[in-house]
Amino acid sequence: MQADIIQHYFPDLSDRQREQIEALDTLYHEWNAKINVISRKDIDQLYEHHVLHSLAIAKVIRFRPGTRILDFGTGGGFPGIPLAILFPDCEFHLIDGTGKKIRVAQEVSQAIGLTNCHPKHMRGEDEKGQYDFVVSRAVMPLPDLVKIVRKNIARPQKNALPNGILCLKGGDLQAETNPFHNIIETTEISTFFHEEWFKQKYIIYLPC
Repeated sequence: MQADIIQHYFPDLSDRQREQIEALDTLYHEWNAKINVISRKDIDQLYEHHVLHSLAIAKVIRFRPGTRILDFGTGGGFPGIPLAILFPDCEFHLIDGTGKKIRVAQEVSQAIGLTNCHPKHMRGEDEKGQYDFVVSRAVMPLPDLVKIVRKNIARPQKNALPNGILCLKGGDLQAETNPFHNIIETTEISTFFHEEWFKQKYIIYLPC
């Protein structure tokens, strides 16, 4: 079963978390047939390319209970839904400007009983809430993202890492990270996950 790859890298999951993760395959296949939120060629690699990729953030930070996280441009729920499963004591607010994609995130999170996950149809510019971290997955160039979400980063700190932005990105990132070269941290995901697909994929952390 593809879901076993999650158990391999996160062996301490509860029975409830395993059930929620295993349910994602059927749910995303069903919704993807109605609303194309994951490419047809990629849906069969759901766990490696989407769920595990999202959970790479958890290898950089263990969100403490009560942490508030904004998933900017979540699409069908990544990285927010896998992270909400892994951190049930944290609050995840998922936003996207495309209503049909957010509907998928809403339906999936409801189907697996995620009470800490709140998907909403909204543009990032209109989001006024305060969060400890903003997470995203290759939504837009980092400087553009920072301009939009800097207003949403709360000042009080409760985690080992200072509040900021955590992005999943791939390829040559020099141009978009240059403006922040003195404070940004870039971690290769292949440090944690050994599958070939994760080569040249990174977690970008930018304190704000």
